[in-house]
Amino acid sequence: MRTLTTISQLKDNAGQSVWIGCWVNNKRSSGKIQFLQLRDGSGYVQGVVVKSEVSEEIWAAAKELTQESSLYVKGIVREEPRSQSGYELTVEDIEIIQVTQEYPITPKEHGVDFLMDRRHLWLRSPKQRAVLVIRAEIIRSIQQFFDNNGFTLVDPPILTPSSCEGTTNLFHTKYFEEDAYLTQSGQLYMEAAAMALGKVYSFGPTFRAEKSKTRRHLIEFWMIEPEMAFVDHEENLRVQERFVSFVVQNVVKNCRKELEAIGRDISKLENIQVPFPRISYDDAIKFLQEQGQEIQWGEDFGAPHETAIAESHDRPVFITHYPASFKAFYMKPDPNRPEVVLCADMIAPEGYGEIIGGSQRIDDPELLAERFAEHELSTEAYQWYLDLRKYGTVPHSGFGLGLERTVAWICGLDHVRETIPFPRMLYRLYP
Repeated sequence: MRTLTTISQLKDNAGQSVWIGCWVNNKRSSGKIQFLQLRDGSGYVQGVVVKSEVSEEIWAAAKELTQESSLYVKGIVREEPRSQSGYELTVEDIEIIQVTQEYPITPKEHGVDFLMDRRHLWLRSPKQRAVLVIRAEIIRSIQQFFDNNGFTLVDPPILTPSSCEGTTNLFHTKYFEEDAYLTQSGQLYMEAAAMALGKVYSFGPTFRAEKSKTRRHLIEFWMIEPEMAFVDHEENLRVQERFVSFVVQNVVKNCRKELEAIGRDISKLENIQVPFPRISYDDAIKFLQEQGQEIQWGEDFGAPHETAIAESHDRPVFITHYPASFKAFYMKPDPNRPEVVLCADMIAPEGYGEIIGGSQRIDDPELLAERFAEHELSTEAYQWYLDLRKYGTVPHSGFGLGLERTVAWICGLDHVRETIPFPRMLYRLYP
């Protein structure tokens, strides 16, 4: 019974003979030497097969191998500074599991549709693997930040009876004899949890049925939604900037090799340090008008507006105090200026747009009831939400971070479809 080592563990086995289970990423030959580019999920290593040092059977087995063939390899671990892993294997034995025939994704260029139809195989490519490793580190860092700062993880429901923001952008289903919808946010439920636990966060899938087809949109994506009792707008912003900086610096520290593999300019990420700049909605409108953009006070920002604002900063920027007219009903008005609300969007640099939206929530039960009436929302469906202001209301705030947009920004990707293993987009449900 062989004991397997992973490629990531080769550094602990220098000079020793080890077995690894792997796939052939690529291969080349120079007559009496074959070079096998091997991967096992944990990393990449070159296996060197020297004809004079192995049996005819092993040499023939190496020649038979094709791209994505699977095998067990025995070899001596050698230090090799020129290698990505710092090591290579001098191959002693090969046990073929399967020789792959006509693997469809070759080293040549392929179109996006071709690759997306074969996403289950495209994930094996070095770039896609690196993105998923970075995504995993982002998730780990998110959980670490909240767990280390007194937050409790709470899981809101995915099936909901209604939506206070309307059901036009929700996926409808039947819950036995009742109508139900796939959630587009767990926020309202997290507010209830915050009244029990103080500081909470959720981490789960959300769904939007809007027919958006931009590089920033997915139909199914993951959201991180913290809610904090006894926290005002200002403290909410401070938590957000500390949170994002912590995540980015963890990725820089722990995934430098993967960032380099996908060609990311790491210096731009190293610069993501607190405090983040802030600009009010009023000043943002003036700035855009001075830039020659046609936008008036009371209009929401689109992608070109956010990009223009972001380009004037070298780190994420907060846009604060939006008009209440186009923001969510639950956002608390500024006491000194009720036509704007105590909210902020965090805009990522380099044209990646909004990655966080947050606000202080309305805690006045009478004002919240007025908002329900103004927005023609069902008090019957969400009486429980109104109860939160009836029984021990307190000032509280929260925000939501979109995981995939954050991954796209940190990785420097052109399109959000590469940030999740199997993206669900407007016209794509396969594979």
